[in-house]
Amino acid sequence: MSDATTGPAPRQGGSGAAISIRGVGKEYAAAAGPVRALTPTDLEVKPGEFVVLLGPSGCGKTTLLRMLAGLVTPTEGSISIGERKLFAEGDSKPSHDALDSLGFVFQAPNLLPWRKVWRNIALPLETKGVSRAERKERAVELARAVGLEDFLDHYPKQLSGGMQQRVAIARALIHEPSILLMDEPFGALDAMTRDQMNLLLQELWLETGKTIVLVTHSISEAVFLADRVVLLSSRPGRVKDVVDVEFARPRDLLVQNDAGFGESVERLREQLGGHE
Repeated sequence: MSDATTGPAPRQGGSGAAISIRGVGKEYAAAAGPVRALTPTDLEVKPGEFVVLLGPSGCGKTTLLRMLAGLVTPTEGSISIGERKLFAEGDSKPSHDALDSLGFVFQAPNLLPWRKVWRNIALPLETKGVSRAERKERAVELARAVGLEDFLDHYPKQLSGGMQQRVAIARALIHEPSILLMDEPFGALDAMTRDQMNLLLQELWLETGKTIVLVTHSISEAVFLADRVVLLSSRPGRVKDVVDVEFARPRDLLVQNDAGFGESVERLREQLGGHE
């Protein structure tokens, strides 16, 4: 999409690969026989890069993301996080050393309703035995970063859907992972709130320099957020194409009115066969 360039190339930090996927595939057992969700796939993500996995429903993008998070075991292949193996060929369980580098945001916030905002954010540190004072200090910092400093003592039921997802993002960042994995975190939000969350996510990414891999069904969201869009085919999923997005950073919502932005969206839609 080089003709859509409106500024310098996307920021990428460091050298080498933050994530390295080699021949990773997934097959599920079923009564009628094995079902192939993802064909063996190779992919590298650079440190500090923002990569979006895009494809039709059932293409394996969430399966791939969950393998990157250590939540699903690959049928074949290996995954490395930096220099550490998350899954070596044939492993049935992920390496806990590699897991420490990862934060995960699910489609639903999955907050504990009986815990206040700050205690939901601090939960991962509590499981690690970090002191209450240190947990709260870090939770306050992250609540401020996601615009929730005035809601620290609220319960999840007192928050909007967008605010709940902000809590989930802060919780995923509390242990300072270098990589943030996100599974359609804004899919259930209304269009206006989704735009606000995209701006927030871009701001956090630019400020922290973390590597982000995000799954979405939205082509326009992919173009707005990504350095690169990884297009997956229909099931069994495979990497169909990897497309560079070269709009200048930071991007504001007005970039969506740019002719080049619209052309990029249409080009991706054509590659997906009209699916979104």
